[in-house]
Amino acid sequence: MSDSFKTSGEPPAYGGRMNAPRLDAIGLVVSDMAASLAFYRRLGLDIPAGAESAPHVEVSLPGGLRIMWDTEEVVRSFDPGWTRPQGGHRIELAFDCGSPAGVDATYEALAAAGYAGHLKPWDAVWGQRYAVVLDPDGAAVSLFAASDAVA
Repeated sequence: MSDSFKTSGEPPAYGGRMNAPRLDAIGLVVSDMAASLAFYRRLGLDIPAGAESAPHVEVSLPGGLRIMWDTEEVVRSFDPGWTRPQGGHRIELAFDCGSPAGVDATYEALAAAGYAGHLKPWDAVWGQRYAVVLDPDGAAVSLFAASDAVA
């Protein structure tokens, strides 16, 4: 199998003239902060209690990457022309559930809690147990684990 899709080393950005940007945070625009935070807490994110009433919330993930939530009102405060996206999704978050049984259990727990399942768990041809649920704003969230992972 070819590894041509992999990169080796870090090429200098912009011809080596400046430091390369570093991905620091992923932002989500939400219509209902409390509903969104409840969903992501069920996926194991350590979101502080009481954050539901804040217009902006952020947490640091292991490794330093941050995830941030902003209400639609916050986004409109600096981008008055912003409108809620329509149609399919362009980006999604993916959560490693540790094992195929973990994918199934997480999917079932979210569905039982009333969240919309988009794709029920299946054994994907790329060697993972995979499923997709929708967060309260309809954003796709993948749940996965290596097919050969043990519980």
